[in-house]
Amino acid sequence: MALLPYTLIEPIGAMSPLVVDSPHSGRIYPVDFAYQCPLNLLRQAEDAFVDEAITGAAEAGATVLMAEFPRSMIDANRAESDIDPASLDGIWPEPLNPDRMTVAGFGLVRRLCRNGASLYRAPLTVAEVQRRIAVYYRPYHDALRGLIEARFQKFGACILIDAHSMPNRLGKEAPHPDIILGDRDGTSCDPALTRQAQKILQDLGYSVAVNDIYKGREIIRRYGLTGQGAQALQIEINRKLYLDETTIQKHQGLEPLRHTMTMFFQALASFMRIETERLTAE
Repeated sequence: MALLPYTLIEPIGAMSPLVVDSPHSGRIYPVDFAYQCPLNLLRQAEDAFVDEAITGAAEAGATVLMAEFPRSMIDANRAESDIDPASLDGIWPEPLNPDRMTVAGFGLVRRLCRNGASLYRAPLTVAEVQRRIAVYYRPYHDALRGLIEARFQKFGACILIDAHSMPNRLGKEAPHPDIILGDRDGTSCDPALTRQAQKILQDLGYSVAVNDIYKGREIIRRYGLTGQGAQALQIEINRKLYLDETTIQKHQGLEPLRHTMTMFFQALASFMRIETERLTAE
């Protein structure tokens, strides 16, 4: 059976202006992926079980979009041109625009694992990368775009929450806060809405930073205020809250996290409804 690119959870009850997506929690590794590194190394690229933490958004009237394909096979949070030529066996037919992380091995299609081990025995063919874009990447983005357009049609506005997870710490740096919100320095989301989201999370007991160190990438850039026009906010959840980072096994913190994240989505949807009604009345 072919791997579907995504799963959708529809709103429970009335639709709200909220869309929530998880582009990196896919953990089905198809046979034709043909990676050579150990699976436990490959799985370190996942935002493991973030999809389970956000399903309660449907109770806030959101549609929840979750990638089924693994990030290490193709990354929905990268631009199509964000490809390292060194990862290809051939010449890409259009101009490429790899960034620093992509050249280091972590682009639209990865060529390295976290520890520097090669994912593949040989570079990928151009045809294989084009197939992954056509079968997984574009259907995911088509679905996300359609959900946002439906909110604009119904409410004249949309909030997109792009959900991710982060390690508790990087190297010898101090531990991260519980949650980091990213709005690309105020360009993908109204800073007032970002501050409201931060306050809701802090009132729920979380330590929260904004744009430090994660600001957001392709998804909120593409669909945020300077792109399609949604209020687009990235949320990075510290894995210590729900996951054993060594074994990639969820622990007893997942259900409390899911509960409080549901409360967050409900509060955010309520805030956006009130704001939309206020602006409509003016």
